Amino acid sequence: MKKILSTLWLSFAALFFLSAQIPQAFNYQAVVRDASGQISANQEVSFRITIRQGSPGGNVVYKEIHLDTTNEFGLSTLAIGAGNPVAGSFNLINWSLGGYYLQIELDAAGGNNYNDMGT
Repeated sequence: MKKILSTLWLSFAALFFLSAQIPQAFNYQAVVRDASGQISANQEVSFRITIRQGSPGGNVVYKEIHLDTTNEFGLSTLAIGAGNPVAGSFNLINWSLGGYYLQIELDAAGGNNYNDMGT
């Protein structure tokens, strides 16, 4: 009985002292293709990532740019929150306020002529 009470007490104490952690970044992957659908292997690409609050056209709370080179399969891997900030601060996003939307824009030539890929 003493062992069960100790286990229950430790469980409640752990729940009391644990709290959710805010992410420092999260991963995003995309396969980049050209206009004819061919994989863009080993190409420099540029992404502009925007986090919007409330709706797909909502207020911009954070925006960043990533420069990357795709692998032989056209795969690009990003850590959103670890790019070059353009607007806002990733660490200051209040995730508890509800719906956030991720807008992805791509320049397959690695420049700053972005095409909206969707939100």
